[in-house]
Amino acid sequence: MEKNSLTEVILNQTRRALWEVGNVIDCVPDELWDKAYCDMPCWKHIYHMLHSLDLWYINPRDKDYAEPDIHEKDLNNLDVISDRCLSREEINHYFSSIEKKIEAYVSELMDEELSAKPKDCEYDKFTLILAQFRHLHSHMGMIMGFIIADTGLWPRVLGLEKPFPVGEYDKYF
Repeated sequence: MEKNSLTEVILNQTRRALWEVGNVIDCVPDELWDKAYCDMPCWKHIYHMLHSLDLWYINPRDKDYAEPDIHEKDLNNLDVISDRCLSREEINHYFSSIEKKIEAYVSELMDEELSAKPKDCEYDKFTLILAQFRHLHSHMGMIMGFIIADTGLWPRVLGLEKPFPVGEYDKYF
């Protein structure tokens, strides 16, 4: 990867991270979707991770932020048991909308904007992005651990250098 600007690096790493998120979600077998880990179903760990990415990557104080249609109070909270269960299709649809939103945001981001704070937010854009990478990959590691422990299969990741798979690919190493 040639580095011409910080935002090019952020765009590349964001695309890689989002590809890995999609792959890990695809790697969760149906029999683990509702299985409880730390008293919460696997899908809720995924929703928590996605909801945080959706809310915090761009501006957590955005007064125009709209919760996804599938959201209800505390659905994203890993300390609260929910009556609602999300399907794989609902999660995939939500992830797709987040992916498009973040891709559009990062594609237009310029280096000189990284130290600027979004409207009504106490954090600058660079801090929000780095914080979400940290949060995202903490939860990705947990979800990958659930998959590995229960199936013995290791979900594929791209790392810094591997090319994006094109067409059919093995979603595990």
